[in-house]
Amino acid sequence: MMHMTFYWSKQVTLLIDSWRTNSWLSYSLSLLACFIVSVFYQYLESYRIRLKLLSCRKPSPSEIEVPLLRSKVAGKWTAVKFAESLFFGVNSAIGYLLMLAVMSFNGGVFVAIVLGLAFGYLAFRSDDEDFSVSFENPCACA
Repeated sequence: MMHMTFYWSKQVTLLIDSWRTNSWLSYSLSLLACFIVSVFYQYLESYRIRLKLLSCRKPSPSEIEVPLLRSKVAGKWTAVKFAESLFFGVNSAIGYLLMLAVMSFNGGVFVAIVLGLAFGYLAFRSDDEDFSVSFENPCACA
């Protein structure tokens, strides 16, 4: 039976039918896995943003004055752009899986994921002053 409200129990099904917890040990290990994946999500997001910042060139003064008239080179496929899109895809997939895990409506899973995201942000993203605001994305699933 799928829960439609938050509940606190050691019995939870996460993402697939074979990932069921029935004991406190399996429940604790599942919460630890959710925490670690959440921290890893923030690490990948930090790495992806750094890669994006390294690949961006500084705009010339004329581009700053007329940003809508800036020309883009069509069809410019580079290894860096491919790596950026690969990291974005993997990061999005992890974010959506975390969202689906939260949708199990188990309180412990919710708390583990939120704490993992907060800890990952503190560890990997909070001290970077050179990140542009335009690259920040507060959504946990994109």
